[in-house]
Parts: sequence; structure tokens; C-alpha cells
Amino acid sequence: MASGGDVAQEYVLHHLTHATVGEGFWTLHLDTLIVSWILGILFVGTFWLAARKATAGVPTGFQNFVETLIDFIDNLTKDTFHGAREFIAPLALTIFVWVFLWNLMDLIPVDLFPHLLNILFGVEYLRIVPSADLNATFGLSLTVFALILIYGVKGKGFGGFCKEFVTHPFGPWLFPANLVLNVVETLAKPVSLALRLFGNLYAAELIFILIALLPFWVQFIPGGAWAIFHILVVPLQAFIFTVLTVVYIALAHEKH
Repeated sequence: MASGGDVAQEYVLHHLTHATVGEGFWTLHLDTLIVSWILGILFVGTFWLAARKATAGVPTGFQNFVETLIDFIDNLTKDTFHGAREFIAPLALTIFVWVFLWNLMDLIPVDLFPHLLNILFGVEYLRIVPSADLNATFGLSLTVFALILIYGVKGKGFGGFCKEFVTHPFGPWLFPANLVLNVVETLAKPVSLALRLFGNLYAAELIFILIALLPFWVQFIPGGAWAIFHILVVPLQAFIFTVLTVVYIALAHEKH
């Protein structure tokens, strides 16, 4: 007969296992992809509806919320990025809302959707928090990394971008040290972005799973307290990822 510890371990591992297809490097986490697409479509659809129903008068309801959020992100990019913001501001808005919705999924009871989809479709494994999946956070951070390189070349030119790698910050005579330092610094940006978001949400998800192991009549006490605290983490991590994205692109774009 399995011990209580074995049952608890099996429960935790089951909730930390993705619904996958493929093998090896080509393994796809279907739950992360599907949830991310659904949240992305929800974000684009609701903002599109708000734009269609927008009026020239004093905004009310959801239009007011959308305009406030857009103004907030626009001011953030205006203060940080001093080039043309036609692409950067929408990028920052997309990242903030998308990551916020990713994180928000962590407040849904851990057994709700896995149990429901298991009954309806026989799905054995399901994780619905994309930001607790390292593949998702690295996918987003690698996109930011590509934009850092693109805007670095765009702002300085290819020659200026390469020149900065070997001359900054110690001057041309110490170009080997400059090169190593700049390569490490550049590579650290996407790594830190991905690991920071993943670490915070993975830990939060794991705590919710451990709380779910408690008797149902006592779960609401630690679960409610952790959920209240986590409400602060959800927008904070989205804000940090957005701010660092804009800052990194701005630093790459500006001449030093």
C-alpha cells in the first residue's frame, strides 16, 4: 500500500507534468501553447472591441480602463525609450497584458481545469500557468533578445554596434575584456528575464499545489492568505518584465 508521502509526491508530480506531444528537443507543451493562444486572443479581442466602441466623450467603463492602461504604458515608454515609439509602445502593452494574464491563471484552483478536462476529454495532464513553464518565459525573453540586437543595429548601425562591443567601457586598448564583458552582459539579459518570471510563478504554483494537499476544510486559510499576497505578485512580475524589456531595448538603441 502506498504511503501518504508517496501519494503526496505523486499528486505534486502529476500537477507539475505538462500535456505534451513529440519527443526530445521537439517536445511541445500543448497546455502552455493553447492557454497562451487563448489568453492572447482574449487580450486582442477585448481591446479591439473597446477600440470599436470608443467614443470621443468622457470614457466610461472598460474604455476608461483600456485608455488608462494605454496611457500608463505610453508614458512608461516615453520616459525610457527616446526613439520612435510606434512599435515599442504596442510591444510593451502586449507584453504587460499577456504576461499579466499568464500570471493571473495561477489564482485558479489547481484541480479545477485538470479535473474538468479529464472528465470531458480524458486529458491526463494539464498545467494552465504559462509563466510557470520555462519554455514560455524563455520564448518570450528570446524574442526580446532578438529585438535588443535589431534595435542595437538600428540605432548605431552595424559598425557602431560592433564597435561598442570592443571599445565600451574600458576603451579600445582593452578590447578583449570589453568583448567578454559585453557578451556576458547581453546574454544575461534574456536569461535573467526568463528565470525571474519563471522562478516567481513556479514557486507560487508549487505552493498552491502543496496547500491543496491539506484537508479541504482548512485549505481556505493558507490558500486565501497566499492568494491575497499573490495578487500583488501577478501585476508586479508583468510590470518588471515590461520595464526591463523597454530599458534593455533603449540601452541597445542609444549611443554611449
